[in-house]
Amino acid sequence: MSKKLGGFRSMYNDFYGSDDDYSKMIREKEQFVRDKVRQVSENISVETEVATEEYDPKPVAVATSQDAEKPEEPKEPEKSGMEELNELIGLKTVKHDVEELIGLAKVRKMREEKGMKAVPVSLHLVFSGNPGTGKTTVARILAKLYKEIGILSEGQLVETDRSGLVAGYVGQTAIKTQKKIQEAMGGILFIDEAYMLNQKDENFGQEAIDTILKAMEDHRDKFIVIVAGYTELMKEFVESNPGLKSRFNKFFEFPDYTVEELQQIFELQCKKYQYKLTEEADKAVREEIIRLESEKGENFANAREVRNLFEKIITNQAARVSGLEEVDEEMLSTITIDDLTDSFEEELKARAVREAEITEALKDMEEMKKKVEPSAEERAGEIVDLLKEIAEENDKGKKKKPKVKTPVIRR
Repeated sequence: MSKKLGGFRSMYNDFYGSDDDYSKMIREKEQFVRDKVRQVSENISVETEVATEEYDPKPVAVATSQDAEKPEEPKEPEKSGMEELNELIGLKTVKHDVEELIGLAKVRKMREEKGMKAVPVSLHLVFSGNPGTGKTTVARILAKLYKEIGILSEGQLVETDRSGLVAGYVGQTAIKTQKKIQEAMGGILFIDEAYMLNQKDENFGQEAIDTILKAMEDHRDKFIVIVAGYTELMKEFVESNPGLKSRFNKFFEFPDYTVEELQQIFELQCKKYQYKLTEEADKAVREEIIRLESEKGENFANAREVRNLFEKIITNQAARVSGLEEVDEEMLSTITIDDLTDSFEEELKARAVREAEITEALKDMEEMKKKVEPSAEERAGEIVDLLKEIAEENDKGKKKKPKVKTPVIRR
């Protein structure tokens, strides 16, 4: 056996080399690696020294312990929903209604937490009024208030209208509406011009209404729906469907702003964006706001009109200031009478004409709706008269036809 092992050892050494040869080879490789590492290290140190001599770096600011200990500037605390509500201009009645609603929701929540019976109260709302009266703003604040008192889990406001709910194909409207409802879970779904969903000879809007009503029933405490639009149209919308009437029984009426309130809104825009008016410009702006309010039609946009006015004025101011060679901070922030140009006044007058045309068109449509359909006897009489006219025309058109001789063909 030992002879066999010895023969195997001999064959192994002949093929791979002896253990001593292998150890020697390992030592040589290790030495080679150490030499290479040393050589590379020396080259790096030399290159670094050369680079240091040629490059003169600029001093770099280094944070010290004093800087690290310096306290950060305190951030302005976030305002509560009620603070934001009270800061809104005007809307005295709306503010009172919101405070009452929040008080009712608070007590209801407290009773539930103590195991007491709570009267079922619908928190879904109808916001009615003209455009630009703060409906969307109040809805956003209300979502925040509901979250603060624990009625809603997220407090987001999801805004939409008919285009965001209705699709052009059968079966797609329910899917599109359901997607918006899911976005609003934990918050408020705000549907502007909701009456546009209720149109005659069209079922897509009704499909959206049915989907929303079902979600309001299935997820009663998960989200809140607010529908908004013109006062009379919203009343008709709610009355058109028993499901809507039973769920939307609270109306918040948003009145138009007064001249003083519109003036305050303009001043608030100036303060927000760091503008100030000269005495002459301030007087001219007030006169323009008085004119807009006195000539307002059904489509008067209230605060939106004032914001449009503000944007036009600062556009004129920018055009004027950009042409100056030297401009300082005072010039950038000052609005002068020159920024209320003649072209601007002409544009406002043109806008008033367009509003008057729209109002007149709406009146014509209402008159057409009021017209009563003629009775069957009246229609029969009209047909008889028409037939008589046709007969008379035929009689007048009858003339004797001259006899025409048939030529004889001779062959």
